[in-house]
Amino acid sequence: MPKESPSREAATLDSRLKRLGRISDERGVTTRTFLSPAMGRASALVGKWMRKAGLSVRQDGVGNLIGRREGPGTGSKTLLLGSHLDTVRDAGRFDGALGVLLPIAALEIVGRRGIVLPFAVEVLGFSEEEGVRFSSAYLGSKGYTGKLRKSDLRLRDPEGICVGDALARHNGRKTPLPRAAHAPGELLGYVEAHIEQGPVLEARGVAAGVVPSIAGQTRARITFVGSAGHAGTTPMRLRRDALAGAAEFILEVEHHARACPPLVATVGCIAAQPGAANVIPGRVEVSLDVRHPVDSRRRAAFAGLQLAGRQIARRRGLSFSVEVTQDNRAVACSRELTALLARSVRSRQGSCPAVPSGAGHDGVVLSSLTPVTMLFIRCRKGLSHHPDEYVHPRDLAVGLDILVDFLARLASLHAR
Repeated sequence: MPKESPSREAATLDSRLKRLGRISDERGVTTRTFLSPAMGRASALVGKWMRKAGLSVRQDGVGNLIGRREGPGTGSKTLLLGSHLDTVRDAGRFDGALGVLLPIAALEIVGRRGIVLPFAVEVLGFSEEEGVRFSSAYLGSKGYTGKLRKSDLRLRDPEGICVGDALARHNGRKTPLPRAAHAPGELLGYVEAHIEQGPVLEARGVAAGVVPSIAGQTRARITFVGSAGHAGTTPMRLRRDALAGAAEFILEVEHHARACPPLVATVGCIAAQPGAANVIPGRVEVSLDVRHPVDSRRRAAFAGLQLAGRQIARRRGLSFSVEVTQDNRAVACSRELTALLARSVRSRQGSCPAVPSGAGHDGVVLSSLTPVTMLFIRCRKGLSHHPDEYVHPRDLAVGLDILVDFLARLASLHAR
């Protein structure tokens, strides 16, 4: 860890992260999902901090929080900075939130130091990235970039509410598909700071690194349908147990991924119906998440797992169906912006590891609109999506210094 004491600004940032982490839809844990009451309270609080940093604040039609500082002229281009404010269930306080609050703090420092930015800045707190409520990620950034589709509006949560109805309730009216917030020519790029979610920086003994690429990701709902029946009177040889078929499929997913590194594949959700201890499950839905840095290999793995699922179902007398809820290509980060960010990292800590991201980020969707770059910040034991995820205040201070330095370097380039 760096030896110098955390800065006052980093201490304030840490305090804000703690305060935001207490806003939740569930008692005793941190959980915020798309357009939930807790997300509304979180946006109100973060909006207050944005205003304190001199930003004008608004929400768009999909609930994204947008803080904007205008540039010096009407033709000024815009730099985007941000991440997401939603969380997984029983989350930590850094994933997503750090990428929203860090640029707010950096802009406060820029203002106090009198650094003139010859471009406009928007800090974005996306309303949805994790895919918890509707089993499909990036609804916030899709809305911001004009990539939200009618198929997204039809997605339903466990209560049967579709995205379109949730948006209508939030906005008080039926919401049309949003257009992109900016034309590509209006933008300089998108910068996202994030905890690493892995152990590389900690193993290297440094606080920060840059991200050269983000792995591609496919998510799907897999459904096995058999026949429900009495658990005490249906002979084993006559059963069409959907849960047994799903269980075999889950083990096949694990076996397939272990055999093909760096492929990763995960079943994270199981819903068995009718869900009684004395009834054979007749219908089971499971989630599937497949990731690989090479798109062709990810698609081949997904196709192979579908084939395996169908074979399992056929052998057990079950039906099998697949609904793809998300399919995102691998993304290469901007060489120019990443090189500039790396110079800021090296100016602060001497070296700059390049750490590819196996996790998905809003930058995946933003890359369709503008060049993207990412700053990774060390997290203890590489832990994320867990209440114990932690970033030391000294590393928060390093991250702040890096982002302020990056803004100053970018300002110098565009002032010429």
